[in-house]
Amino acid sequence: MKKHILIASDDSDNALRAIVFVGSYMSNDFEVTLFSVVPDTETLCSMKSPELTAYFLEQQSAFCVLEDKKKELLSTALKKGRHHLVGCGFDENRVKIKLNKIDKGVARDIILEANKPLYDLVVLGKRGHAGIREFFLGSISQKVLHGVHKSTILLVD
Repeated sequence: MKKHILIASDDSDNALRAIVFVGSYMSNDFEVTLFSVVPDTETLCSMKSPELTAYFLEQQSAFCVLEDKKKELLSTALKKGRHHLVGCGFDENRVKIKLNKIDKGVARDIILEANKPLYDLVVLGKRGHAGIREFFLGSISQKVLHGVHKSTILLVD
């Protein structure tokens, strides 16, 4: 029976440490999915409604360029993670990249993916990009830790 690891990742140093940990300490006969949740701004970026504030309409294209850049950074980070795992001996056909548009929120979307019966282990960095917001609202890793019930969770510091 194949074992499958889900690595929840973004483009942070902590996410990279989680990937490096898997590459260093896990058997390379595992299947690995590098998973990230990307912002869904297509609707907002295409809106031309007169009800939008004048300021937003002036800044809309700049906002959309930034969001596209974030998607590009996430995609690049996952590709680098895949390259690292392949360099550690994982079969390139067994290391997948999965980018999902945000649906219910980053933590909830990771939990929904992680609770699929496919995964035996979920690995993520202890802290990502959220910073001070995490102090007040709770970190993504804490939410995932408490929300995943069908897999083992490994938090990498």
